[in-house]
Amino acid sequence: MSAVTVSVLDLAPVQDGADAGAALRATTRFAQYAEELGVHRFWVAEHHNMPGIASAAPAVVLAHLAASTTRIRVGSGGVMLPNHAPLVVAEQFGTLESLHPGRIDLGIGRAPGTDPGTARALRRHADGLGADAFPRELGALIGFFRGTDPDGIVASPGRGAEPEVWLLGSSGYSAQVAAVLGLPFAFAHHIAPDNTAAALALYRDNFRPSPTLSEPYTIVAASAICADTDAAADRLAAPRDLAFAQLRAGRPQALATPEQAAAFPGSEAERRFAAQRKAGQLQGSPATVRAQAAELLAATAPDELMLNTLVYDLEARCRSLALTREALDG
Repeated sequence: MSAVTVSVLDLAPVQDGADAGAALRATTRFAQYAEELGVHRFWVAEHHNMPGIASAAPAVVLAHLAASTTRIRVGSGGVMLPNHAPLVVAEQFGTLESLHPGRIDLGIGRAPGTDPGTARALRRHADGLGADAFPRELGALIGFFRGTDPDGIVASPGRGAEPEVWLLGSSGYSAQVAAVLGLPFAFAHHIAPDNTAAALALYRDNFRPSPTLSEPYTIVAASAICADTDAAADRLAAPRDLAFAQLRAGRPQALATPEQAAAFPGSEAERRFAAQRKAGQLQGSPATVRAQAAELLAATAPDELMLNTLVYDLEARCRSLALTREALDG
């Protein structure tokens, strides 16, 4: 298996019986451990109205993570642009880039990162859901960094302090926008694995060189849970499977313990859903993960593989990352 750059996507999971402070402290320790392992990037995702996720404010979390590490790139995976004014995002990430030059990534998404009711509460104006709103506001955001706002508004900090801008997606739409703008593209394989190959092909086939990127550059984000045995990895994955089943049912909860998840009387439909989510991801012993990763990398050929390890215990999360790195290097 050819070497691939490894990065991490973290959701700052809130454990059952704990609080957001504990989750964010764990994410900080996880970022520090990822840096020790030589991981390239550490991203956090924006989600709202979800009691099991503490990363609702990525810019705030990233300020702490960047200050708590020294070398690893930190970024958003992503900031959901329809929820924010482009000028505010430019100022926030311009501030981060000014404080930590060369270490900040701004991953941009177009989904709300939440349920429809919360999305309505987050949107700033009535046309936030319009088909043309996202590319228009993405262009405005990039313009603030590059000093090309047509109204002459200056993002300060922001102008001249441009982080590495990425476009995130789980469909062909974002792939095509990233290609036209000449931006690097990160695909959410852990969310929409059936769309991965087609979206990456669209991106690569339509890519136009830009001032910041001369050739296509891709990340594939995959769920990754590795333990000593397949059975142990499945046990660690049970809280994640339960969390997604609860979210799908409209009842998001804090992350259950493996024991609570194992005791949950899931329906046949929920078991099928969990099996579908596992397909195409990385889950099992090091040998199993090595084989799964070889298949995924051969099918998608990404420049980076981004690992999302949603498990209850921080120690198990760190060990899973270490085992996965070893499997990828083996």
